[in-house]
Amino acid sequence: PWDLYDPSRTHAVRLYVKRVFITEDNVDIIPHWLRFLRGVIDSQDLPLNISRETLQSNPLLGKIKDSVVKRVLSELKKKGEAEAATYSEFWKNFGPVLKEGLCEATTPREQILEVCRFQSTSSDELTTLDAYISRMKEGQDVIYVITADSLAAAKNSPQLEIFKKKGIEVLLMTDRVDEWALSFLHEFDGTPLQSVAKGAVDLGKLQDEAEKKAEEEAAEAFKPVLAKLKEALKDKAEDVRVTSRLVDSPACLVVKDDGGMSLQLARMLKAAGQKAPEVKPVLEVNPEHSLVKKLDGSVHFHDLAHILFDQALLAEGGLPEDPAAYVKRVNALLA
Repeated sequence: PWDLYDPSRTHAVRLYVKRVFITEDNVDIIPHWLRFLRGVIDSQDLPLNISRETLQSNPLLGKIKDSVVKRVLSELKKKGEAEAATYSEFWKNFGPVLKEGLCEATTPREQILEVCRFQSTSSDELTTLDAYISRMKEGQDVIYVITADSLAAAKNSPQLEIFKKKGIEVLLMTDRVDEWALSFLHEFDGTPLQSVAKGAVDLGKLQDEAEKKAEEEAAEAFKPVLAKLKEALKDKAEDVRVTSRLVDSPACLVVKDDGGMSLQLARMLKAAGQKAPEVKPVLEVNPEHSLVKKLDGSVHFHDLAHILFDQALLAEGGLPEDPAAYVKRVNALLA
């Protein structure tokens, strides 16, 4: 329906008592994240002479609501397992609405996650979290996810380069609700969820000792350049560090893994006209990239530092704070 995302939209479920119609107004019997439902609820337990005022305070209403949620999620799970293609079409239409339930404290998040479908780096087909876990590499103990404004942006994110190189599957979350949902989700069936855009990359057992040692040596050798980058970008970046997550790109932006707000969520709040705290990201640089190697000793160090930051911002869906200055710097170097 055209008004599916209208905040004032109500469900189309009619309440009956002993087959006598009571109401179809916005009675709190269907959660907002199931507002696409249409149908009838016929109760044998509510009194026939119940009024709308006493209906809202009747304890049976909560039990009916819980029962409906449980039944709907159960039927959706069966549908997804028995008719995958049909369910995929349903998910494309109503999946983002269903995932709104993940952001509500009183909802059965584990059961909602069981009926959720996700894009991933391993296939163009939608996948479940159970299927993802069954494909996890030996030694992998977390579910890797990335959020982005679009599927293309997620697939081509620089933050995925090391995961693609090692063949590690990452879930691609591109619905607007995903940023909010991830702040409430910490694990599924005992397996933690980890955003690849938060904190330093940690592949755990998937990274051998030689790779860890090479990263430490690169960080030590690069310290003088890092210090200069931090000084040049002190108003933009909270920190600058080397990383092993990049293969082809010179730099990328991440945020600290301390439960803080992501760059994308901050942009979404500002676009909606809401106040958002200033988020200063961490700039991660690839010490093996030719552009990064040219930084040391370059007479254009200051301009290159700002270009690296602004390009990393563009790559993850943002815009430079001063687009004209970015263009001027790039043109000067090209000339």
